[in-house]
Amino acid sequence: MNHVNVLVVDDDANIRELISIFLSGEGYTVIEAENGQEALTLLEENNIQIVVVDVMMPEVDGYELTKEVKKYYDIPILMVTAKGESQDKLKGFDLGVDDYVVKPFDPLEIVARVKALLRRFQLLSDKNIFVGNLTINQIKYEISANDQSITLPLKEFELLLKLASQAGRIFTRNDLIEQIWGLDYEGDERTVDVHIKRVRERLREIKATVEIVTIRGLGYKLEENHA
Repeated sequence: MNHVNVLVVDDDANIRELISIFLSGEGYTVIEAENGQEALTLLEENNIQIVVVDVMMPEVDGYELTKEVKKYYDIPILMVTAKGESQDKLKGFDLGVDDYVVKPFDPLEIVARVKALLRRFQLLSDKNIFVGNLTINQIKYEISANDQSITLPLKEFELLLKLASQAGRIFTRNDLIEQIWGLDYEGDERTVDVHIKRVRERLREIKATVEIVTIRGLGYKLEENHA
């Protein structure tokens, strides 16, 4: 695993310590802040890869911190809060929160969500991915081939990007749901099939020399079409 610095922001020292113990046990370096203002200072002084932040804090709260982080840094934010109401979650997501955990939480869930977010954001570290004659532009959410370009809706783009990042590897539907839709997704696996169908149509539209292959009973993989 590459070296990863996790910034944990919570005014409760016990919660910071609990999260720190479990994340450190996974090999992450944990940097702690007791409020949003301190967190902003630490972000300037350290190379942070992900932020785990509580909502209710003195001075700069979790919402305001999220707003500031997303303005200046391209890193994921996992929000931890005692507020489970949907409107509070929606406010966080609107500000750029990438995932949510509600107290009381299982520390292992924090670890799992941090890992999932880091996997997702690692895919965005390079601007372009190339497979066959297909170019995937991660800044514009755009795919192109044969001098034709189209912009994909977010979930379709993330799905294609995931498959293209490890072309030839078989991804199960559960893999794709967990990594694209998140651990909290409660919908049908058919959602993956529907999005795969749409992505296939987009690839045909620009005559890309790659195809998404169905592996019966297993899942999907992206491979170059040499026909």
